[in-house]
Amino acid sequence: MFSISQDFAPPFKLISPFFIIGSIFYLFSVLFLFFITGENITMLSGAVLGFVHLFLLGFVMMIIFGAMAQLVPVVLEVGHFGVELFYAIWPLLMIGTLLMVLGFVSYPMLLPFGGVTVLIAIMIFIVEIFLTIKKVLKLNIIMSSVLIANIFLLIGIIFGLLMALSYAGIINLNISALLRSHVFSVIGGYVTITLMGLSIVLLPMFGLSHGFSLKPLKIAIGMMSAAVLFVILSSFTNSVLFEYFGYLLATAALLIYFYLVQIIYKTRARKEIDIYAKSLIIAYFSMLASLALATLYLIVGYEPLLLGAGWLMFFGFFGFAITGHIYKIVPFLVWFERFSPLVGKQKVPMLADMLPKKSSSAQVLFCGVGVVVVAVAILLKDDMLIKAGASFLLIGAAAFVRSIFYMINYK
Repeated sequence: MFSISQDFAPPFKLISPFFIIGSIFYLFSVLFLFFITGENITMLSGAVLGFVHLFLLGFVMMIIFGAMAQLVPVVLEVGHFGVELFYAIWPLLMIGTLLMVLGFVSYPMLLPFGGVTVLIAIMIFIVEIFLTIKKVLKLNIIMSSVLIANIFLLIGIIFGLLMALSYAGIINLNISALLRSHVFSVIGGYVTITLMGLSIVLLPMFGLSHGFSLKPLKIAIGMMSAAVLFVILSSFTNSVLFEYFGYLLATAALLIYFYLVQIIYKTRARKEIDIYAKSLIIAYFSMLASLALATLYLIVGYEPLLLGAGWLMFFGFFGFAITGHIYKIVPFLVWFERFSPLVGKQKVPMLADMLPKKSSSAQVLFCGVGVVVVAVAILLKDDMLIKAGASFLLIGAAAFVRSIFYMINYK
């Protein structure tokens, strides 16, 4: 288990906007589902692209950036190169996300402006993280994963900007050819590798696991990196062999990562199945279901299978992995800043006391049901089922936002 020191942690007021805005974008993403119908569920429809970017940039990226602002200096045991830069990242990312969503849905000319704004926010983040990592003489596997992930993020956002310019009609490029590179660079190269690396810090810490080997993590990250490179090459060479080999490597990498997570779960000292554990169980089973649907798509070519796989990977795996960790991270950060100076002087709350049990349980239950119902609706292209699933998700998302404000304002 990695050593964690809070000596280099930034102030919580720097981190909290990322979690608050991210949770609100999670709620907005659910509301967006009510405007998606069976007819416009296609890979390149404006509605689907708008939803994907609203969820990915507004929720996933916003939360990850906030978590990285906290965890990178803590794990590295060095201070941020320029911690004040994070005050500029969340407003730029928020504005850029909204512009891009509006561009996909109604006003394509907004896409370049949104794309450039998002690019500036991400470039600030990448440069700051790189300069912070540069202060460390020797990198461990976790920081190596952060470095690799951010390189892929840079590549992916460049592809995305080019696609946005083409989508708006400013330049003429083959969007379909660039789409694979953009998706795999951001989803496989950045989000997945980041979750792999950081979860291997957080899972043992929260579960009190010891004595496991990190070799499977090294193999998984190496295979996922190679998978992204092969898919990118396939976009420029039109090689089906490279493309499918990349998919195979990515699937194998996720299965090896799941094997390591199982080992950590079995060796944990803390056996309680709390909200955190329930969220991660849903997340990892969603990941396996997503891989199964994606494999079936490659065999039969039925597009809703691919969309269903994407849904389960996004709202199932990414969504529950992130919300589950938030239920641990936010109470800890609030406790450390607000209550740790009072230890030994007066009675202070336990971390479990700071978690709203009813709203967090409601979020896991209703979002879990909603994810399954929407997945079935996508496969059947059924409008009524989409609305039904979105209704469950709306209750869960509202409960999640309530939980965030409760934890941050706990006194």
